[in-house]
Formats: sequence, structure tokens, C-alpha cells
Amino acid sequence: MLGLAPEQLLILGGALLAVFVIIIIAVLTSRSDSDLVEQRLNQTVALNEFESFLNSTEGNSELTTSDADKKRKGGLDAIDNVLKKRKFGQKWRRQLARADIKLTVAEFATLHVLGTIGGFVLGYWVLFSGDLVFSIITGFMGFFAPRIYVARAISKRLLAFEQQLPDTLGLWVNALRSGYSVLQAMEAVAKDASEPTQTEFKRVVQEVQLGIDLTDAFDHLLERVESEDLDLVITAVNIQREVGGNLTEILEVIGTTIRERIKLKGEIRVLTSQGRITGYLISFLPIILALFLNAINPGYMGRMFENRACGWPMLGVGLALIGIGMALIQKIVDIEI
Repeated sequence: MLGLAPEQLLILGGALLAVFVIIIIAVLTSRSDSDLVEQRLNQTVALNEFESFLNSTEGNSELTTSDADKKRKGGLDAIDNVLKKRKFGQKWRRQLARADIKLTVAEFATLHVLGTIGGFVLGYWVLFSGDLVFSIITGFMGFFAPRIYVARAISKRLLAFEQQLPDTLGLWVNALRSGYSVLQAMEAVAKDASEPTQTEFKRVVQEVQLGIDLTDAFDHLLERVESEDLDLVITAVNIQREVGGNLTEILEVIGTTIRERIKLKGEIRVLTSQGRITGYLISFLPIILALFLNAINPGYMGRMFENRACGWPMLGVGLALIGIGMALIQKIVDIEI
């Protein structure tokens, strides 16, 4: 059958069965829109660390889940509750919130499982025709694919927020000059700003309306958006609230400074682009070449993978040197301002 050995069919069948079971569980535990609203609220609550406040008002909240809604929730919610107590689960939860990805920790863990199985099956059955070593490598690549995606989403969202920050401060200053308070000015900015600034400012306003102190709400914002420029703005606002001063003038000066920093960062990024591209090319070229040679002529590269005494140490040292070289190049071209 398909020219595969019995043990190969067993591995393939087990992988396909696992994928089928996970898909069935995901379908049976799929959530409605109201469940998504509750999940996002719970995610924000956990990140902002005011569960006790919401628990005290749980009986009066319109968003509180009823017993019938809780019974409809499936196995993924039980797994999610277990994972959220682990350190890595809490870390994943913060990362998903920072990336604004509407997934629970259990769903994110499921993506790791699916990525691992999918990568292994793809490598074992399609790309490398039963080569177990390369199939394991593609399985590891599939495992880390969701993490890479979330990390890139966080970086993209943070970059967009920092790019919008000077214009956001301009709107904030104009609102303060119109006679608005700090919170009213933030609410006005949230209506006119673009994403992700709009969402983050709305969260601050909503937290204050729920009874959270503005200083704590700013700290929660800084936890979600780890930006040095935002830290400078929040520090200025907190100092002004304690000792007084002309906040509009302070924010205007900070906005001008941030705009100049962004301009300088762009110029540096252009000047260092050749070094970054060279680093990527030098790092990934040996790996791509090895995969290509193994695909067109398995016997040529097979000796290295079969020889555990010499081939495997050579592969380990080579990958380690590639990683060190890539890290050094990135460190050189990463110029802090």
C-alpha cells in the first residue's frame, strides 16, 4: 500500500488518528460569540491582575457565565484551567494578550501539537520519503511555528503602537488644551486613534470605570505594551498627577522627542539592512542546502545522519556555530538609541 513498510504505515496511521481526534475535540468544543467575549474578558482580567475585583461583582455582572453556558464548555476549557496555573501557561497567556490573538492557552497548546504532528507527517511522507531524522526536524519546526507567529505578531503590534505614539500624543495634547481631564482625553483619543492604540486606550478607560486606579491601569497598559517610549509617557503623567505641572507642554516635548527617535531608528534600520540580510542568508543557506541535497540525493547526505559517532556531532557543532553567528550578527546591527 503506497509502497510503505508496515512500521511506516503504523507511524502514519497513528499521526493521522491523533490529528483526527484533535480536530473532533476542537469542533465539539467550539465556542459561540458570547463565549469569545467571556474568554477575552477573562484574558484581560488575568493579565491585569484584578480577578478579586471581578469576583466580588460576579453576581451582578451581565457578562457572568450561566450554569448552562459552563456546561456547554468542553474539554479544552478544563485543559486551559490546568495550563493557566503553570508558568509557561501564564507566559503564553500574556503573549497572546500582547499579540491580541483571540486564543486560549489550551487552543495555543493544541496548535503546538497539530504543528508537531503536521510537520512530522509532512517530512516523513511528502518531503523526505521516510527519512526519520529529517521528519523529526520538520516536526520540531512545526512545534515552534505557533511561537514564531505569536512573537512576530507581538513585534508587529508593538511597532505599530510606537509608530502611532507621536500622533497619539498630539491628539492627547489637543484634548487637554480643550479642557478635558486626563481620562477624558484618553477616551477622546481612543475614538479617533487607529489600532492598536485604540484598543489599548479603551482598555485603560474601561479599567478606570470599573474602579481601578489610573496609575494601576497605566501599569497594566505597560505590561501589555512593553515600550520604552510609552514608559516615558506614563512616568510623566504619573509625576504630573502627584506634584503638578503643565502636562500638555510635557507631552508635547515627549511627542517631539519620540518622533525624532523614530526617524533616527528608520535611518539606522536602512543603513544596517545589508548586514541583517547577510546574516539571514549566511545562517540559513547551509540548512537549506543540506535539505536540498538530501531531497535530490538521499544517499549523499545519508551517511552523515547514519554515522552517530562522527556525523551527529558534526551536525550539532555546525548548528551551534550557525546559531552563534546569527546571534552575533544581530547583536552587531542592533543599535540602541
